[in-house]
Amino acid sequence: MKVFVAGATGVIGRALVPRLVRAGHQVVGMSNDESRSRLLLALGAEPVIVDVFDRDAVTAAVHRARPDALIDELTSLGTGDYVANNRIRKLGTRNLVDAALAAGISRVVAQSYCLYAPGEGLAHEDDPLDLSSHADGSFEGILPLEQAVGEVANGVILRYGTLYGPGTAYAPDGSAADQFRRGEFVPNEAVTSFVHVEDAAQAAVLALAWPKGTFNIVDDEPAPASVWGPVFAAAVGAPRHVKLLAPATRRRGASNAKARRQLAWQPIHRSWREGFKEFASSDVRPSRCRMH
Repeated sequence: MKVFVAGATGVIGRALVPRLVRAGHQVVGMSNDESRSRLLLALGAEPVIVDVFDRDAVTAAVHRARPDALIDELTSLGTGDYVANNRIRKLGTRNLVDAALAAGISRVVAQSYCLYAPGEGLAHEDDPLDLSSHADGSFEGILPLEQAVGEVANGVILRYGTLYGPGTAYAPDGSAADQFRRGEFVPNEAVTSFVHVEDAAQAAVLALAWPKGTFNIVDDEPAPASVWGPVFAAAVGAPRHVKLLAPATRRRGASNAKARRQLAWQPIHRSWREGFKEFASSDVRPSRCRMH
């Protein structure tokens, strides 16, 4: 299968493209940065340099590539710019989906986020999203993204959990680790559903054969920050004794039961516990990346 990957040099894209190649797919990798052409070639993709906000250029690029499927992993979360990220999800995804439809592509896989409204227990895919006030306003980009992908005959929406692993905030050299080391992170009882970058990438590869639908791609152990925080702190060499905030919270964890039951999907990293421990011995310098 020929696959057009938007965001091919991003955190997930860099893990995704080699997996697609190993699976026997031909990959066209899109970036808006000419300097990343060499990286795309090294990853195994044919480089295409396009600004996702240039609607005509996106349409032309997808038409020239003539792919069988399109994967959208575009974000601006590496810079922590949520306004820009919402714009990418709204306008960028719209341009990509319209280009795919115009080119007769019936399969689109897109990255979303498991931002669910408050409720009891873990959230499932048919539970409502949180449309109320939210710190980073993620819902403003999630809704139009999912609506656009839903127009595709075989549109697959991957609602990822909070990413951790290489290149993310939750890595030994990430911004969250820096925050922990400075003693500025104050964990509370808000529940986080994590997903390792490797699992996020592998799910996108597998989704090329999945049925139309929305799937939570998270690990098996959603947990409050008061539980995962000390484990992460120990893994990145930060103080483990922190003061907790009041337990009142709106954040809700997500269930991966649908993907497990319907698709026999299972995460490579079943829990953040094992994932965090993997980089406990890492020797890297801090960075300024930030990611869901």
